[in-house]
Amino acid sequence: MRLRGGSPGSSPAGAGRTDGLRLAVGLLTIFPVRVGRVDRRTAGAAMGLAPVVGLVLGLVACLPLLLPGPPLLGAALAVGALAVLTRGLHLDGLADLADGLGSGKPADQALDIMKKSDIGPFGVMTLVITLLVQIAALAAAGPYALVTACVTGRLALVWACRSGVPAARPGGLGATVAGTVRPATAWLVTAAALVVATPALVVAPVAMAAGLGAALLLLRRARRRLGGVTGDVLGALVETATTAALVVWAVSG
Repeated sequence: MRLRGGSPGSSPAGAGRTDGLRLAVGLLTIFPVRVGRVDRRTAGAAMGLAPVVGLVLGLVACLPLLLPGPPLLGAALAVGALAVLTRGLHLDGLADLADGLGSGKPADQALDIMKKSDIGPFGVMTLVITLLVQIAALAAAGPYALVTACVTGRLALVWACRSGVPAARPGGLGATVAGTVRPATAWLVTAAALVVATPALVVAPVAMAAGLGAALLLLRRARRRLGGVTGDVLGALVETATTAALVVWAVSG
């Protein structure tokens, strides 16, 4: 989806939230949507609502886990379904960021590597390991773990797009969404997610905290090496938070 700039104050709040939800669905899922207005205000609303989209993705993707059969097969189908539902964009971002950071090049050259359509050895290795870990952890953890992990992955976007986090380059998705979420909004969305998760199982908020923590560590690394966020960095943060949350679920039994 192509984003354009606009005046943040020229649209009603209600319309902005509606367009924000539609934009979140359009950016984070395979489902086609029609967005009336796309600007930084709408982008901020979309990032703030990203965990809601993650909740829906998790509920849909976990359906194969409910089918009869070996847990490992169900986990593989669920992870595959999630990749299809998201167009594989987050996995692509993870691979690109791995190639960029793994190259050891200066920021401008690393960003150029990340823009290329091919995947290098660091990207391939990272993708294979990540998918294997996700499938193995999910096979041991079950459906609720996937729902929690999907919410956590999109919660990482809220924090990555908060005020004070710059874009690594002037154009692209990263530049549009960078700095669009107020810190108070990030805290509020996080608190709401933890409150919703806590009554189910004690491990849920622990897994969410671990996933978000892992994503923030990667965000710190990306900011130091690249100067800020890009669309690829955001995708990598989603996969990192999702994977870390699943691992905590699995080791917690």
